[in-house]
Amino acid sequence: MPAALLSVRGLTTVFDVPPRPIVAVDGVSFDLRRGETLGLVGESGSGKSVTALSIMRLLDPPGHITGGHVVFNDQDLLDLPEAEMRKVRGAGIGLVFQEPMAALNPVMRVGHQIAESLLVHGRASRRDARKRAIELLEAVRIPDPAARVDDYPHQFSGGMRQRVMIAVALACRPPLVIADEPTTALDVTVQAQILDLLRAMKQQFDLSLLLITHDLGVIAETADRVAVMYAGRIVEEGPVRAIFHNPQHPYTRGLLASIPGGTAGARLQAIPGMVPNLAALPPGCAFAPRCPERLTICDAAPPGQTAITDEQRVRCYLHQAAAGNDGSTNAELRARTGELR
Repeated sequence: MPAALLSVRGLTTVFDVPPRPIVAVDGVSFDLRRGETLGLVGESGSGKSVTALSIMRLLDPPGHITGGHVVFNDQDLLDLPEAEMRKVRGAGIGLVFQEPMAALNPVMRVGHQIAESLLVHGRASRRDARKRAIELLEAVRIPDPAARVDDYPHQFSGGMRQRVMIAVALACRPPLVIADEPTTALDVTVQAQILDLLRAMKQQFDLSLLLITHDLGVIAETADRVAVMYAGRIVEEGPVRAIFHNPQHPYTRGLLASIPGGTAGARLQAIPGMVPNLAALPPGCAFAPRCPERLTICDAAPPGQTAITDEQRVRCYLHQAAAGNDGSTNAELRARTGELR
């Protein structure tokens, strides 16, 4: 099995806002192996983007990391001085933002923005940086890159701006790229083109990819493994095929059932209820108020992690009971807490 390029353990991020601090990322742990694509999926507000910003140490106040480890290339990024962390950003880990128009400098030519990354990290001379910028624009399939290298971001379409962002992220050939909702603001045809480009860039540049999205269709097409996030916690993780064909958490099953594409004219399914307010999470499983398979014990404390297979893990009392992780058999647990409600 390939070694982990990125290993996140117990990552916890808190926003100090009144009347009480909000835990946006709660003890998140996962590994990203060399050469693979890991999909981080969940509804809006589940903590996916905050996880990415925490890994990159790009949180703005009042957000701050309160615990955990983020080990990249055998270095804990949370222990690095800021000067050393700046060397990791761009050269070690590239980041593709959700909205390129907000991420790109509107008054700087796109070629200069790509070249800037090369110059800051000492990867090219000023003379060579422009040439490399043109090569990168060609690599991400920008037509006539030699002419467009001097254009400004507003002169590109949404899909083309996203390609420029990918070029910026790849400029220093980082081994890891984090793509945060790279297709959200694009129409369906352009989404497919960007996903195809990411797959091609992954092969061409030998990348590992952390793909953040709320779209399970994107995960099915692109990822090798998937981690499902809800209310700041990872509730299920495993290979894409296992998660899609044998989901173990009720939330994962609800997400999969919500995907359009069933019988024509049939009513779309939805998960009942609303995503919980992170400032007022229930004391037990955060999904319990929306869960059709809830046990009484689900309201007491967050469930621990249970291994379904060597590759698939889930946080759910249904599986803890079956595995005997609480010291009881499934039958004993049901006798103590009552049947499914």
